[in-house]
Amino acid sequence: MAHGKFGTAINCMDGRVQLPVINWMMAQFNLDYVDMITEPGADKVMAAGTFNQLEAVKTKAVISVEKHGSRIIVIVGHDDCAGNPATPEEHKAHLLKAVDKVLAWKLPVEKVIAVWLNKDWRAEIVAEKKS
Repeated sequence: MAHGKFGTAINCMDGRVQLPVINWMMAQFNLDYVDMITEPGADKVMAAGTFNQLEAVKTKAVISVEKHGSRIIVIVGHDDCAGNPATPEEHKAHLLKAVDKVLAWKLPVEKVIAVWLNKDWRAEIVAEKKS
């Protein structure tokens, strides 16, 4: 087991969103580290991706939970996303579906949270569900 308190982010690969997500998660949940699982347009991948795409993300999430003891999973969508060029409302719908898909994995986490990063790169919680 790793030393320190971990969280897991399923996030877009866009470099602009990495630090805002890490910093927000560390402050919000008193974390030492954030394991980052990235995909272009991660919220859409989680909402409507192929079986293989979802399994690849799940495999990484399992490592974060089992090996690092992560108890929080955050799924992120963001403004101006090249991988998922959708409206904010569409992103938020993808995020809601994504939360349910992660919950269906039955991982031993406390909660799964959907976060929208607005045009100012500020986190807004869209949904928070206990596992």
